[in-house]
Amino acid sequence: MTTDLFSRRRLLSLLAVGTASTLAGCASSGPQRFTPIAAASPAFAPSLPPGRSPELDATYGEIVDGGFVIPAVPYWKIPSRFYRQRVPNETGEPAGTVVVDTQQRFLYLVEAGGQTAMRYGVGIGREGFAWQGEGVIQWRQKWPKWTPPSEMVARQPQLAKYGPGTSGMEPGLMNPLGARALYIFQNGKDTLYRLHGNPEWNSIGKAVSSGCVRLMNQDIIDLYERVPNKARIIVWQ
Repeated sequence: MTTDLFSRRRLLSLLAVGTASTLAGCASSGPQRFTPIAAASPAFAPSLPPGRSPELDATYGEIVDGGFVIPAVPYWKIPSRFYRQRVPNETGEPAGTVVVDTQQRFLYLVEAGGQTAMRYGVGIGREGFAWQGEGVIQWRQKWPKWTPPSEMVARQPQLAKYGPGTSGMEPGLMNPLGARALYIFQNGKDTLYRLHGNPEWNSIGKAVSSGCVRLMNQDIIDLYERVPNKARIIVWQ
């Protein structure tokens, strides 16, 4: 009986020691240190070259319009201030007004509410400096023909085949009016002043040899869709 009692006590004692040893292994006597587990690396898209972004790639990427494939614009070669962008309305004009600032090479379309405007970079030609004041966008045309005025033909006789009295140059990617043209009238008369597209993206922000106010084709298409019918236009020189 005594032997059995001693054996039982010894067994309980050994079990207690084992349990304490096990608990001691789970406890920490000092600050715990964790080895971080590296998360699986997500699949990233290849990084774009400096100056490019997915948003701008979409804005100025290749598009198909009216049966023509308009090439992508290498916008990163153009100063970023000339990208299409929404800005505070600093023109002082009400919603729906188009303002051309020929000196700064900007075109503004004042948006609803009058607090903001869509701003586009433009290039200004010789005819672009020939008129200022207020008028109306009387007529709009998708993929227009081009008929250079007599003054331009006099300077560039090779254009006579497209000049007054002819059917003009057919629409197309090389047509100087590009994908869209907005025709400005004043007091019911054509001013011969145009807002138009152009394939020469590198002329944006510059004073060029001929033409009125030119935008990148992607921008003139955007403007065409936004501008109200018979919109008021003001040209600052």
